[in-house]
Amino acid sequence: MTNEEIRPATTADVPAVKAVTDAAYEHYIERIGVVPQPMEADHAANVAAGRVFVTGEPVVGLVVVEEHADHLYLDSIAVHPDAHGEGLGGRLLRFVEAHARALGLAEVRLYTNAMMWENQKIYPRYGYEIVERRVDGPYDRVHYRKRLD
Repeated sequence: MTNEEIRPATTADVPAVKAVTDAAYEHYIERIGVVPQPMEADHAANVAAGRVFVTGEPVVGLVVVEEHADHLYLDSIAVHPDAHGEGLGGRLLRFVEAHARALGLAEVRLYTNAMMWENQKIYPRYGYEIVERRVDGPYDRVHYRKRLD
């Protein structure tokens, strides 16, 4: 599985994108007290806009990105629980950084819910630094960035 390519999602992938996203985030609902935003995303619109990249056959991991003038925003990263421990999250993060570079962007930005403490241990290991913690509506978020060489 680890040698599978990361490719743009197609319309046929939309059900898998929803299934993997839901599987990756649903366990957080009770902890944070709200449905995580990635679970409520318009997956079909994101795929149609070219913002979703997937890996696996069937799909077991994905990222949703958004290009901005000065950075690439990592909106969501999801790995199906059945694929945890295979290094897929790291591969997806490295893909996002390579994608940003290919677009001529020198920074990747993302945020995670403050109650998703597992993520707060992961991102610094990949060179992400905390920019700020901010409450947006019902979400308490820790914002990160990584400047690319």
